[in-house]
Amino acid sequence: MGSEMCIRDRFMDILGLGVMITGESGLGKSELGLELISRGNGLVADDAVDLFRINQTTIEGKCPELLQNLLEVRGIGLLDIRAIFGETAVRRKMRLKLIVHLVRKETLERDYERLPYEPLTQDVLGVPVLKVVIQVVAGRNIAVLVEAAVRNTILQLRGIDTYQEFVERHRRAMERDTGG
Repeated sequence: MGSEMCIRDRFMDILGLGVMITGESGLGKSELGLELISRGNGLVADDAVDLFRINQTTIEGKCPELLQNLLEVRGIGLLDIRAIFGETAVRRKMRLKLIVHLVRKETLERDYERLPYEPLTQDVLGVPVLKVVIQVVAGRNIAVLVEAAVRNTILQLRGIDTYQEFVERHRRAMERDTGG
């Protein structure tokens, strides 16, 4: 077996993709996890995720046994997701394919491009993992945005790059307009 580590984040199965939800404390990661579970997605781990590099390109995550099936939500406490939502709401393990990093507005505007030319990645145990950054602002439906990011990542993993297709469409339109 390769490298391993434990991190303090949420790890979920969203639309069949292993997704790590990260961000500073108090941004609503647990509430987001609960909303995603209520929308039919699955919990792998909350607050502690054991990650293992199982080969040169694959990271697998699972929940420490002590915390299995549990989600902690401020003001409510520990929830047994399996008991509340049923067996299909929890997963034993998933392969990490996407990191969704939640940020406050100031951080996004200061540290990230609005339309990055290249997909963002983050190194996890020596493996680059696709990453998206979502701004947390009152009134935004973060669960819908996360699911859209996951759907877009699925397209990217299938070789469909919407941004590059737009750039190419724009280039062809400019050639038509200039007669080139």
